[in-house]
Amino acid sequence: MVGPGAGAAPLENANPLIYRRSGERPVTAREEDDELPDPIDDREIFDLIRSINDPEHPLTLEELNVVEQVRVKVNDAESTVSVEFTPTIPHCSMATLIGLSIKVKLLRSLPDRFKLDVHITPGTHASEHAVNKQLADKERVAAALENSHLLEVVNQCLSARS
Repeated sequence: MVGPGAGAAPLENANPLIYRRSGERPVTAREEDDELPDPIDDREIFDLIRSINDPEHPLTLEELNVVEQVRVKVNDAESTVSVEFTPTIPHCSMATLIGLSIKVKLLRSLPDRFKLDVHITPGTHASEHAVNKQLADKERVAAALENSHLLEVVNQCLSARS
């Protein structure tokens, strides 16, 4: 085959639904005061992950509705963060990469005290259990990030669009 896309795999979801981005959160005077404790909340975590780029489309995870604020749960006092993400199609081969990108963004952004749980929204992916198991395994995540090609793809997902 000759022409655009020759040799490239076809997109699994060539025409995804695109959702409206939520507005920026206003910063309160309390949050700007360095003397007062500022607990991490659901919206702060959502703001960290909403702009992650989809590995297949020139869109963010928020624009594809893969991440939503209602699926982010934070307990600052117990240092836990839970993020459910919803792949755009039930057989999305990029689900593990998307979950890994979310996890890496949070690992890089949050204090070490936080325990992270990144998983697929129940019932939305054919390989949900296997993907969740991979994302929950610290050794497998560390090994994945030692793969230079995979790390480059994750970094592309996390980089700002120009």
